[in-house]
Amino acid sequence: MYYNGIYHFFYQYNPKGAVWGNIVWAHSVSKDMINWKALEPAIYPSHRFDRKGAWSGSATILPGNKPVILYTGVDPSDRQVQNYAVPANLSDPYLRKWTKPAGLNPVVDPEAGVNASAFRDPTTAWWLSGHWRMVVGSKRNHRGMAYLYRSRDFVHWIKAKHPLHSAPHTGMWECPDFYPVLLSGKQGLDTSVVGKQVKHVLKVSLDVTRYDYYTVGTYSTDEDRYVPDNTSIDGWAGIRYDYGNFYASKTFFDPAKKRRILWGWVNESDATSDDVRKGWAGIQAIPRIVWLDPSQRQLMQWPIQELETLRGTNVKMNHQMLKTGDHIEVKGISAAQADVDVTFYIPSLDKVEAFNLGWSLTDAQLLCAKKGSKVQGGIGPFGLLALASENLEEYTPVFFRIFKSSQKHIVLLCSDARSSSLKDGLYKPSFAGFVDVDLTDKKLSLRSLIDHSVVESFGAGGKTCITSRVYPTLAVLENAHLYAFNNGTETIIVENLNAWSMKKPLRMN
Repeated sequence: MYYNGIYHFFYQYNPKGAVWGNIVWAHSVSKDMINWKALEPAIYPSHRFDRKGAWSGSATILPGNKPVILYTGVDPSDRQVQNYAVPANLSDPYLRKWTKPAGLNPVVDPEAGVNASAFRDPTTAWWLSGHWRMVVGSKRNHRGMAYLYRSRDFVHWIKAKHPLHSAPHTGMWECPDFYPVLLSGKQGLDTSVVGKQVKHVLKVSLDVTRYDYYTVGTYSTDEDRYVPDNTSIDGWAGIRYDYGNFYASKTFFDPAKKRRILWGWVNESDATSDDVRKGWAGIQAIPRIVWLDPSQRQLMQWPIQELETLRGTNVKMNHQMLKTGDHIEVKGISAAQADVDVTFYIPSLDKVEAFNLGWSLTDAQLLCAKKGSKVQGGIGPFGLLALASENLEEYTPVFFRIFKSSQKHIVLLCSDARSSSLKDGLYKPSFAGFVDVDLTDKKLSLRSLIDHSVVESFGAGGKTCITSRVYPTLAVLENAHLYAFNNGTETIIVENLNAWSMKKPLRMN
């Protein structure tokens, strides 16, 4: 949340070790979301209603500029209940201490018919027609549920007769998020905004797949129900914020710069024993602004502008031809820690490979795994080889492939970790997503934030995003290299490439 000039970031944390358990709300503060100061935990188990953990939740700013946190506690009977916390001292600019008002908690108990072992993660609340509203994620059998609650005073909550939304065969809906977006433009909106000029977004984290999915749709204020558009699909055939290692995300409205900011958790891809040895586990992705694509079918995402203050040495590449088999090094920067923004020009779109009808448009990851970065196509694979060793024993390719169907071009973006490390025992998937982009100008852009063990990529200006977690053994520090490459039969042109060394690690761990 943003409060009196300070960004507050609360996150799930185990102060006793780099493994799951003993969960508290850790607390860090910043003036720019790039440089952070860690404070003591804001909320930790202290009462019967959260004795077994203070789990996820959300902050809401009430009238009078008063922040409130709703969070899930686990009681001694393993029931998940929703609790209420407020700052102990509003004059403290960092809001270091938080209290749980006596006699108020839990403010929401799972009633009869609600699965008390799957009832968590209250959203930021919104105000409408004299009541606050918020959603709690749950499931009923295999049906994902976004239970809706209303309150006049933010303390006494009543469950609505119907959920805000639900969907069959999707399992537990963790970390729900519900917010408005303008029909046009990048400006963000306060969570309580409704009207004809907005759509609404409902995001859920599916416990079954451990990925985040969202739909774009209409919030009917008369019925207090959300209905996805017919271009949005609930469940794992739907749209994802990020097609890689990205989960349990949350947005908030930044009133200082009128933008909606998305945070996502990037967990580890090595073993628990590695986490214990390192002494920490899990990082945050770079904060992203989110807005509605002009098509109104999906969101766009882009790293916050403040990230650019970390840029150092800059190198450029312009009008560089990439013929079949070329991999041309981007020299002059620290390739282990870089911000790379490149636009490719595709002269020969008429030479594109036909899309095989046996391939599924709902499983980009399978297609990427089948094709990889070495299997030659017509247009592609082409893109970047990040965190590459000098002789390419290790590399993480981020690349496009373009296919042709009877109606349009089909663009695939991949971030393939299978060649990222020589180390054994790692999770090294070939992440991928399709990119809904018009190729009239024959151009495709790619921005990648490379940071030692993570490659966070934004295709076509933020239409499709993929975050990969990788652990090279050779391509580290000064031994890491960066290449532009093309393994397609048709020449690709690097129209322009800007790459910057970064002055310090990019992410909070």
